[in-house]
Amino acid sequence: MPAIVGIVQVINVGSSGVVHIGDVFKINPYSTSKTFAGAGSFNTGESISLYNAYSTTNTNDTDGVDQPMVLNL
Repeated sequence: MPAIVGIVQVINVGSSGVVHIGDVFKINPYSTSKTFAGAGSFNTGESISLYNAYSTTNTNDTDGVDQPMVLNL
């Protein structure tokens, strides 16, 4: 079914971001990444108080491919 879309204002799109407005058949990523983060990571806000006595991040990854990029055209 056709989509009727009003006014859209896009200020910023990241380097691997996707903007989807209306009908679409297929959206595929062109890149993948993996992020490792320990305790206390990705905190945002004012006056964050954080205490981590002992923290480790397990980065052992035995599989070769997490998200295959095969046939992403």
